[in-house]
Amino acid sequence: MLRTIIDILIAVGAIFAIAGTIGVLKMPDTFCRMQASTCITTLGVIGVGLGAILYAACVMHSASAAVKVGIIVLLIITINPVGAHAIAKGAYRAGIRPAKKMQVDDFRRDFHE
Repeated sequence: MLRTIIDILIAVGAIFAIAGTIGVLKMPDTFCRMQASTCITTLGVIGVGLGAILYAACVMHSASAAVKVGIIVLLIITINPVGAHAIAKGAYRAGIRPAKKMQVDDFRRDFHE
């Protein structure tokens, strides 16, 4: 039963990762691509990470491996959105704008445009 739960978590994580990859290929502009690559792949990492933590702790009986995987998952969860925000701000500063007119443009006030 535990092995089935682990397999389901890893499969769900892999599906989210594949969906993020397809989103990067199909989205119309830079900011939409960043949304797909950040949010969806972060969910994929959570699924795969939880499956790996359960596998390491319950099947391998290795608490140290489970802790290492947990730390990696936490780092990805915190660093991925921050990196995407920095890339989006850099793209905006470089003159790249979304395909559609934005309702609210918070970056404009940051750059005094």
